[in-house]
Amino acid sequence: MSKKTHDAISRSDRVLVAAMAIILATASAAIGASMTYRPSTDKSVAPAVQVAPAAPKPVLEGVTAKLVAEHKCLAEVLYYEARGEGAGGQKAIAEVVFHRLNRGNFGPSICAVVYEGSKGPGCQFSFTCNGDMKRPKHARAWREAEALAASILTGEIRLRNATGGATNFHAISVAPDWSYTLEKTTQIGNHIFYRNAPRVRSSQT
Repeated sequence: MSKKTHDAISRSDRVLVAAMAIILATASAAIGASMTYRPSTDKSVAPAVQVAPAAPKPVLEGVTAKLVAEHKCLAEVLYYEARGEGAGGQKAIAEVVFHRLNRGNFGPSICAVVYEGSKGPGCQFSFTCNGDMKRPKHARAWREAEALAASILTGEIRLRNATGGATNFHAISVAPDWSYTLEKTTQIGNHIFYRNAPRVRSSQT
């Protein structure tokens, strides 16, 4: 993996880990405030109405909601595109999502990348527009996809660029026209991965 790609993936992970740490710290502060409150037990003082301190306002609700949504979108793409491919096949799909995210022209978030084109022609991931999402999920496979997505987002599992910088893939059972315009990088399980073909320099001066 190139240093640039490694740094880009690491940067994405660090941002998400930092955001989750802030959320956990805020939640801990709220819990701590409620647990340290004790009503007065001094009988010499006339009883007074005790008011428990209000929990801190959840100022990071928006960040929390985004993290939850990003996790769900990543879990969905792992589940629908590679639930039968094992952890290695699913991590390869995750790499494609992050390579697209880091390139910046496929969408500014995981959800934007995964659902690009889903509301019109040209959906980038077929499950977002072919009706697969209307079918019941296989409970165990979905839990595994959720767990893997969480481990990737928190940095517990690192993506090692097994796909060679791929931004596209397809199942071995098909041969889409676009595959001939890209450079094949590898095959992992039942998927073949591609990246943009390097430009050929002109020999003219």
